[in-house]
Amino acid sequence: MNDKAIDEQSFSQPLSDPIAWLHVNMKPRKPSAKTREEKIIEASVAISRNKPAGDDLGFMHPIMCQLGLPRSKVEQTSSFSRISGNAALMIEAGKLWNGNSFVQQPVPYGSMPRLMLIWMNTYAVRHKTQEIPLGKNPSDFLKKLGKIPNDGIRGSYSVYRIQLQALAACRISLGFNLDGKAYTCDSKPIKCFEAWIPTTDEQSSWPSSVTLSDEYYQTLIEHAVPIDMRALLALKGSSLAMDVYVWLAERLHRISGRPMLLYWENIREQFAQEYDGKHAQQDFKKKFLRALQAALAEYPQARVKIVTGGLLLMASPPPVPYKTADLRKCVGKSVEKISYPRRIGPTGLS
Repeated sequence: MNDKAIDEQSFSQPLSDPIAWLHVNMKPRKPSAKTREEKIIEASVAISRNKPAGDDLGFMHPIMCQLGLPRSKVEQTSSFSRISGNAALMIEAGKLWNGNSFVQQPVPYGSMPRLMLIWMNTYAVRHKTQEIPLGKNPSDFLKKLGKIPNDGIRGSYSVYRIQLQALAACRISLGFNLDGKAYTCDSKPIKCFEAWIPTTDEQSSWPSSVTLSDEYYQTLIEHAVPIDMRALLALKGSSLAMDVYVWLAERLHRISGRPMLLYWENIREQFAQEYDGKHAQQDFKKKFLRALQAALAEYPQARVKIVTGGLLLMASPPPVPYKTADLRKCVGKSVEKISYPRRIGPTGLS
């Protein structure tokens, strides 16, 4: 199947009307349940009517806006990497002390660690602190992430516990080229973590806090990218849609002058390491365009067009207004000054 056929098959509405497209492509549902598309539409309407305020405002690390965590489980290896232009990100699984021995953790993946990082980032920026409290119990923290607490092997409790431990143990390496030199910077987002010790008392086994590393915290405070949490919570059913949203939130407002053309080869390089096999390009493009539609529904100011060979990105207002005064009002008096940087390091498709 060629690219043109995929475009025609995947979209019965123009890209400029993502809400109409979502309506057309809704799946049948039970009367008592809301589909993912309906949740996205509800959030889109709220975002269009009201600017983010209070808890609506969140913050993302700029590197994670451009080179995100893996979206699916990393099999048969303890590391994962993404490459985008002259920058690369590698995430390596680490170990945690459980009270008796060091236990190997997996590479964090999926929407859960993304939501955890965003929540931790937001708390750190709001309160100007590296120590992030995790609530009184797992149920308390899961509700903050917009998750319904439930048990079972695949329940939110189990997924949360696995992904938080994986996130706390992992090491992130950033590589980039600048002025004819190759640089490698290593960091652990979380430098201190209270691991679970086997006990029958759930309260005592719950970690009270995590502490962000100096390097991660400093770059976060200096270059935090404001995002609308209503959008991320609506998109949490798709890690790819979350990645597309934060990428556009960080990138579109920095475009000046002529629009930027990104070819599918560049887009796939940045987002598609998980896709392989005989029809990898077609599979990725189909899923990416669906994720793009969902992200655009939550980012109505975004100006993006599908063109021959790729996407055309045009200068757009950010999802959170530029005005620093508005941001201070949203996050409280503890934030002295937060603004969108015009340039965030030598990363991404610039």
